[in-house]
Amino acid sequence: MAVPTTTVASESSEPGPPPPARWRRRAWSAFAARFVAAAGGGLLLYLSFPPRTLWWLALPAFALLWSALRGRGVRAGFGWGYLFGLAFLLPLLVWIGSLVGPVPWVALCVFEALFFGLAGAGMSLVSRLPAAPIWAAAVWIAGEALRARVPFGGLPWGRVGFGQPDGLLLPLASIGGEPLLSFATVLAGLALGEVVRRIVRDPGILRRRPAALATPAVILVLTLVAGPLAALVPATPGAPDRTVTIAAVQGNVPRLGLDFNAQRRAVLDNHVRVTEQLAADVAAGKRPKPDLVIWPENSSDIDPLQNPDAAAQIDRAARAINVPILVGAVLRNPDGRTTTNSALVWQPGVGVVERNDKRRLQPFGEYMPWRSFFQHFSSYVDRAGYFVPGPGTGAVDMAGVRVGIAICWEIAFDDLVEQSVEAGATVLAVPSNNATFGFSEMTYQQLAMSRVRAVEHDRPVIVATTSGVSATVTPDGTVTASTREFTPDVLVDRTTLKDTTTLATRLGAVPEWVLVALGVVAVGVGVVARRRTGTRVGKDDDG
Repeated sequence: MAVPTTTVASESSEPGPPPPARWRRRAWSAFAARFVAAAGGGLLLYLSFPPRTLWWLALPAFALLWSALRGRGVRAGFGWGYLFGLAFLLPLLVWIGSLVGPVPWVALCVFEALFFGLAGAGMSLVSRLPAAPIWAAAVWIAGEALRARVPFGGLPWGRVGFGQPDGLLLPLASIGGEPLLSFATVLAGLALGEVVRRIVRDPGILRRRPAALATPAVILVLTLVAGPLAALVPATPGAPDRTVTIAAVQGNVPRLGLDFNAQRRAVLDNHVRVTEQLAADVAAGKRPKPDLVIWPENSSDIDPLQNPDAAAQIDRAARAINVPILVGAVLRNPDGRTTTNSALVWQPGVGVVERNDKRRLQPFGEYMPWRSFFQHFSSYVDRAGYFVPGPGTGAVDMAGVRVGIAICWEIAFDDLVEQSVEAGATVLAVPSNNATFGFSEMTYQQLAMSRVRAVEHDRPVIVATTSGVSATVTPDGTVTASTREFTPDVLVDRTTLKDTTTLATRLGAVPEWVLVALGVVAVGVGVVARRRTGTRVGKDDDG
């Protein structure tokens, strides 16, 4: 962000007239306008995310960002992009503060906003190229791709596409996954911003030079039309669809807060109790009998492989309902120190017949990178776990059903969900534990990711959480049933299993890498173009 300054003449130089007051006012007005546009755009992007259904706010959000970036230098582009990211992330991730306090929450946002700054710098470089919104949107995807991978495995939370489960463009996820959905949303917003910018600069443009609006207007219209058209592209059929009945159990936790793990036996007992009540309702004809049952992550923090009492409780519930249960369990490894976050297939009267360990762990939560270093800055470091990732394909067999498993935040990673589908999953289960964060938007943000994944891979999704929101999602992203937070409940859903293959599944990461390559090439062209026109890469121009 370039703040306007005045030049003071030295004693040896001839005195010159100071910059006119009118010029200074215009410079400060322009700076203030861009500041409001960048910060306001970030806030609008946050408001477009669930639990609100204001998905369309993402378009004016990026229109505002474009008004701040267009024609700026690299340094200014970085600054306005950074401000946009900070205004977006701080409210989006505020629930992290409920766990670890305000300092780590703010520190995380301050760091992650750097990726938005990099994107802003690149977008400013390409902003004067022909069809600039296309290249700028590709640069944005490059920034998201980087943020989703580094550091420590990345933080995909808050990618633009994850805010669009109710949006017009959602069907595009079945063509190119979440990256294409993000790209189209950003592109529509930038094209809108360019249309508005040209009209503001020349109010008579519609009357005198309507052709000057053609390129951004066509981009905007074609992008918005692409969403509904994508819904017409059929998935490649596989085995015939079949229907099974799946139950998701939400046992609830004794009380909110970090210390709920200290009451892990009560959490286990809650899930046993709710499952036994389900069995009683089935026997009374009040509910259909499920073919399999999904328990959430951390439903048994007591290792049932080493604790016979916990094993007996789980088997009691499995015998009562008389179907296999997917149990979220914390297992202690032979070294006596590390643990795994696992999903166990528990067969009634038999015990564990299959196991899937969490493949991608949450840094600063399930494990602490550079523990000895970060201990100098916060006592919360000591609360981080010693979890280790496990191998596997992310899919298990239950009652003849191939169930894909994305444990909690694994649903945010493209490759992990893709691996589950490629392993033959015909339904996706998302066992989660959101109790630590209390009543917050976090659980709705996570549910939104599950809805996007349903469309991306044409699979039904069953979300089971300890304290809510649990939900059942159809392959078109529709939530057919959901629970309230911190309320014991059961969802029983007749689920149509899908063995189709979407274009997004088939292409995998290809659309993302194509968009990243377009963004990188466009930045290179932008650098060359600015040097040829005599504008320094780091210097603002008039835009």
